[in-house]
Amino acid sequence: MTPTHLPGRVAIPSLPEQTRTPPSPRALERFNTTPSDEVGQTLLTCLNSPRWADRIANHRPYPDIDSLLAASDEAAYDLTPGDLAQALAGETLPVLPEGAYSAAHTALSAASAAYEAKFGHAFIICLDGLSQAETLNHVLAGIRSRLANDPEEERVVAAEELRRLARGRLVAHLRGAGSCAAGHNKAAHGN
Repeated sequence: MTPTHLPGRVAIPSLPEQTRTPPSPRALERFNTTPSDEVGQTLLTCLNSPRWADRIANHRPYPDIDSLLAASDEAAYDLTPGDLAQALAGETLPVLPEGAYSAAHTALSAASAAYEAKFGHAFIICLDGLSQAETLNHVLAGIRSRLANDPEEERVVAAEELRRLARGRLVAHLRGAGSCAAGHNKAAHGN
């Protein structure tokens, strides 16, 4: 069975942290020396915020991966409401695990639609560290619990999820995934 896409949007998980190899020092060197416009485009596939991408790109070179990730976190914490809205607009729906039954598709579609109707943006959640089998239940539980948030509470939660997603995507890029996108957002797909 091939994975199915639903009409809503949710962030796609990256591989669990414990199964990844660390980025090589050469990856950081390449990141530090890549032309600004090229690294900026790559960064936009990690988080669809020009302000975040410019800030990360303009503070190069980074002495080590931890410094880069700290800068990524700091820039994500400083997103304005407009930056946050733009970044949220760039997120897409994950692929459901192979073998997910049709009721799961229906449940996820309904929950995603209710979330978008209430908050005006896609539901996002960082799924790093979860197995593919845990993904659907975690997403559904997350949407259902976060529907109880008021808009300001949810803005804070969504901003934290975006920060975690950007960090994970940046690490994935440094580990050789090519771009930070790996199917994560519209910027990477030209939508």
